[in-house]
Parts: sequence; structure tokens; C-alpha cells
Amino acid sequence: MRNRLRELRAARRWSQAELADRCQVSRQAINAIETERYDPSLPLAFTIAGVFGLTIEEIFLPDRPS
Repeated sequence: MRNRLRELRAARRWSQAELADRCQVSRQAINAIETERYDPSLPLAFTIAGVFGLTIEEIFLPDRPS
């Protein structure tokens, strides 16, 4: 699943650690999500969306067809 996490975080000038603190997860978890090595659980996706004041669909995008 693609996502806009890095773009949204950078626009707010937050470090990965700052976003991780706001989401109550590790910085490594944020890094793994940003680099698309890990898809967040639905509760975490809702938390991330809430931190940014957006919907899940505005942050997480379906994979492009091959």
C-alpha cells in the first residue's frame, strides 16, 4: 500500500520521532510505514489519520496495478 506519510510529515516539519510520539509508536515503525515495508494496522491507520486531521483514504492509497 502506498502512502503520503513522508510528504505530510515533512510539510509540518516533524521528524519521524515527533510523529512516532504523536502516534505512540516507535520511530522505526514510522520509518517502515513511510518506506512501504510495513502496512499499519487499522487502529494505527486511524491514529495517523487523526494526527493529521485527514481520512485514512487521504493518506493511504491502493497499490498501483502491475
